[in-house]
Amino acid sequence: MRTITGLKAQEKNAQRINVYLDGVFAFGLSRIVAAWLQIGQQLTDEKIAQLQAEDAVESAYQRTLHFLSIRPRSGKEIVQYLKKIGLNPDVQERVIERLKAHGWINDQYFASQWVENRSAFHPLSRKALRIELTQKGIEQDLIDRTILNVDEDLSAYQAAQKWLYRLRDLPYIQFQRKLYPYLARRGFSHDVIENTIQRLWTETQTEKQNPEEIEVSK
Repeated sequence: MRTITGLKAQEKNAQRINVYLDGVFAFGLSRIVAAWLQIGQQLTDEKIAQLQAEDAVESAYQRTLHFLSIRPRSGKEIVQYLKKIGLNPDVQERVIERLKAHGWINDQYFASQWVENRSAFHPLSRKALRIELTQKGIEQDLIDRTILNVDEDLSAYQAAQKWLYRLRDLPYIQFQRKLYPYLARRGFSHDVIENTIQRLWTETQTEKQNPEEIEVSK
């Protein structure tokens, strides 16, 4: 048996507590794990091992929450992260169970957020979205359901808008030659690309011919 003789918050991290046993620093614990400890309390070796195991899980859990705060992650990405930070399999499993219990691992939510974000900021074809989600470890049937309603004509049109200002004064052949590979790299099919090019070309020419009318309509 060993006796707790001191419990002090760490200077550089107030969320961790230094535990002193028999007058000597023994180990650090996260505040939540150390919450029930008291000076004068006696600890067996088994209890000490249990506390340190709980601290390993809590520390890994908090690190993973920070990892998730940057952007949503797929289950595969979370597992890869836990392996990367060097956790033993038992701690990894306990952290994953806890994340699942609190809804932090949810590939359906992740996939929908990924597609929504891409549609808003970097429109892609269904083909390109499938490749990205597959790389993230999302199951194919879930991918199918998530990308089912992606409007490729609209996505291609929105993607082209980001480059249109560079092309609007070019003759048609150059307009087509530059816009085609730009959209092809985003996975759009030949038909979708050609329809998008024709639509944009018509719009830019109409705007040039009737700038005042276009401005009023806006």
